[in-house]
Amino acid sequence: MSTPNRRTRRPGGRSARVQAAVYAAVGELVSEGHRDSVTVPQVAERAGVNPTSVYRRWGSIDALLSEVAVAALTGDEPLPDTGTIVGDLREWASIIATDITRPQRIVYLRAMVGARVGTPGACPCWDVREQQAELMLARAADRGETVPSVRQVLEHVIAPLYHHVVFGLDVDDEYAHHLVDDVLAMSTRVPAGR
Repeated sequence: MSTPNRRTRRPGGRSARVQAAVYAAVGELVSEGHRDSVTVPQVAERAGVNPTSVYRRWGSIDALLSEVAVAALTGDEPLPDTGTIVGDLREWASIIATDITRPQRIVYLRAMVGARVGTPGACPCWDVREQQAELMLARAADRGETVPSVRQVLEHVIAPLYHHVVFGLDVDDEYAHHLVDDVLAMSTRVPAGR
């Protein structure tokens, strides 16, 4: 009988506790209005961890803010599987709209945008939404449905939802469904990943 490797990390464990404490500290500091001035030492003090641990794991305050925002903004919401692309996209857009219009999510979203100023390149939050869209569109294409491209869904459903929240414009189910209807009107029979 083999013995477990002592170096293998336990699910949860200290690493998960540190991450949870740091995420909570960032959330508290951002919600208190420190979004533009939060520092690693402040986060570490609030979380009750050594600043070195925060630097070692995240490297910079911008990387930490981005990760926390992504975790907050993409959550663990289930990916809809209603049996139709119309149903899936409408439900998904509604889930996202409901989530990102919660007061704490708005703070995180604006913090993430602020942290990315002057930082071009990929956005992890966008990457998660892209993967989700790819999965839903591939399922629909496998069912023989006509689907929009992933890019159309991202640029004509997801981007406007986030844009509206960042700039304080109204977002609700009706608006989310309108975006979905618009993008479905653009649909042509194309491979779901394009």
